Amino acid sequence: MSALAQADTRKDVNKILDLFHQYAAEANGDAYFDLMSDDMVYLGTDATERWSKSDFKSYALPYFNKGRGWLYTAQERHIILSADGKLAWFDELLNNEKYGLVRGSGVLSLSKDGWRLRQYNLAFPIPNALAGEFTAKMKQHSHTP
Repeated sequence: MSALAQADTRKDVNKILDLFHQYAAEANGDAYFDLMSDDMVYLGTDATERWSKSDFKSYALPYFNKGRGWLYTAQERHIILSADGKLAWFDELLNNEKYGLVRGSGVLSLSKDGWRLRQYNLAFPIPNALAGEFTAKMKQHSHTP
């Protein structure tokens, strides 16, 4: 894949990720879920949150139908492409009013319908200096998914 083709592909992937966050903020469920492959997996911040596309839809649509979305604004994003340009891995730092700095990561694949999210993982990046305190609290609140 040429450098020019890589740059164009990264722009396309960036656009999909920007739309993913835009549609969530707008509570536009149809457009939001259209960006996902049928076998999409969404990993939320809680260990119990491993959702198929249909499970995540069941969770999110009641909020979206009331006009309530969520806003995550990208601060930084890195995209890696497969040699054939049909897969993209990414990680991004996002800002959210409620949570502050969060990290999203995942995979997209190129289909006949364009780029589609195959996996998205939302996580709280804990500063190393606070990790011991937070993980101790997490152990106390431990639950099995």
